[in-house]
Amino acid sequence: MMDLTWKVFSMTGNIDSYLLYKEFEKDNGFSEEKEKELESTEFNPPTH
Repeated sequence: MMDLTWKVFSMTGNIDSYLLYKEFEKDNGFSEEKEKELESTEFNPPTH
């Protein structure tokens, strides 16, 4: 579910999606390593 909310946020910029993502992150004890991985993916999206 976290992946879906992040994808919605990254595609739309919807702040509610971001806030929901942050709630999932807090509830799941999200690791900083995974967060850095997502950030690098955001700045270097795969080319299709």
